[in-house]
Amino acid sequence: MSLAHHNYHYVSNGAGWQLELKQCRPPQTINEKKNPLLIIPGYGMNSFIFGYHPHGLSMEEYLTQRGFEVWSLNLRAHGGSIREKGGHDRFTLKDLALVDLKIALDYMVKNVSSKTGKIDLLGCSLGGTIAYIYAALSPRNHCGSIVSMGTPMRWEDVHPLVKLAFLSPKLVGCIRVAYTKELIRLLFPFIVNSPFLKIYLHKEMVDLRNQNILLESVENPNRYINKEIAEWVKKKDLFINGKNLTQELKKIKNPLLCIVANSDGVVPAMTALSAHEVIGSKIKETLVVGTDNLRFAHADLFVSNHCHEMVFKPVAEWLANH
Repeated sequence: MSLAHHNYHYVSNGAGWQLELKQCRPPQTINEKKNPLLIIPGYGMNSFIFGYHPHGLSMEEYLTQRGFEVWSLNLRAHGGSIREKGGHDRFTLKDLALVDLKIALDYMVKNVSSKTGKIDLLGCSLGGTIAYIYAALSPRNHCGSIVSMGTPMRWEDVHPLVKLAFLSPKLVGCIRVAYTKELIRLLFPFIVNSPFLKIYLHKEMVDLRNQNILLESVENPNRYINKEIAEWVKKKDLFINGKNLTQELKKIKNPLLCIVANSDGVVPAMTALSAHEVIGSKIKETLVVGTDNLRFAHADLFVSNHCHEMVFKPVAEWLANH
């Protein structure tokens, strides 16, 4: 059981949304010289899953017990973020990184115990890409160290199912996706027994009995983001404001821990490792999670029975030293 204290903050992004930030403070005195940590959720998900684990401490609980002040973010149209007058669903990765994330971090540095003026970023899947965009393209930013978990940067390798799903930017950009959570709940027995599930998670090492709780983290994919991803997959490189993110990452010096699942079908290893290959940081490390006998897929990194020892622990140790 976690003894961490948590509360919620709501911050206007100036574009019709109140962003939701969850703050988790460790029970012990916080080291003011240690950077706080912000967890950024990925594609089609909110931050709920970082505060819940079906088989032990959640990621938030584990890291707060290690003495970190841990925050998690719900971007516009996700989780507990609140739509205001003028809020709409037409947004891009640029908006999420250079508006939402920037505003969240500006708010955090004024409301944390730390005096460093920097926030470490832990991005899950597409959340890591959002962190890369912010670090590379937001001048005089608050980014400290970066931990990316199954994060795409340059699409060096694409799973055939992902390639098929994003084959036509024009088509996916026209399709408004709704009732995703309800559809997954309805089809859950078929999904669990599908041979394709293993590209996302391995059911033999994830407790799926509380499916309704796990589904709390599911969001409707955004069609404008879908179009942007489809164009990105086609070009391999992501362009923001006409700038190639691959080239821009060469200029940043933030320490990086790049975490790769050894059997990830959503973001294959070559794609997840592409940031490590180009980033200009002197301090950059990789953590490949899984063995020949214990294969890790995308979501296994944060909900599997083994992620505490194989993911959360090394993340905490790395952040403590960087």
